[in-house]
Amino acid sequence: METKIELKSLTIAKLHDLVRINIDSDEGFTEASKDIKDKSIAALFIELARQRRNNALELREFISWSGETAAVLGSYVGALHRAWINLRGMISGGDPYAILAEAERGEDAIKSAYEDAMSAVSETSIRDLIDKQYASVRADHDKVKSMRDRFAAK
Repeated sequence: METKIELKSLTIAKLHDLVRINIDSDEGFTEASKDIKDKSIAALFIELARQRRNNALELREFISWSGETAAVLGSYVGALHRAWINLRGMISGGDPYAILAEAERGEDAIKSAYEDAMSAVSETSIRDLIDKQYASVRADHDKVKSMRDRFAAK
């Protein structure tokens, strides 16, 4: 059985993946919050960025207990997605619906990463944290989707 000090290599790899995608999400929401004019969306994005930053910190702690160094940078794919959001925002004139639609795509990606980790890390000391974070990510996804749908109706 795994302990938080002796995690399997697959578990550590999944934790690294989750750290990176949380960093990507934090950076994406932070950048988007600066560019969007709607204050309610900006406030949501700032809150989601803070949550993702905290998620990454919690996950890094488990990685470091195993004697590994956790990622401090996001992924190349995340950087591309942020560039796409910026480009789409410029093309659409900062249309809240377009930015929220891209944010929801990012939320789909982080949800998927957590689901992948949950299927690979079934019996481990880290599972409770992954489950807790996944529940938050899923709720956040639904908030972004709901806000996107409200702007679609306008």
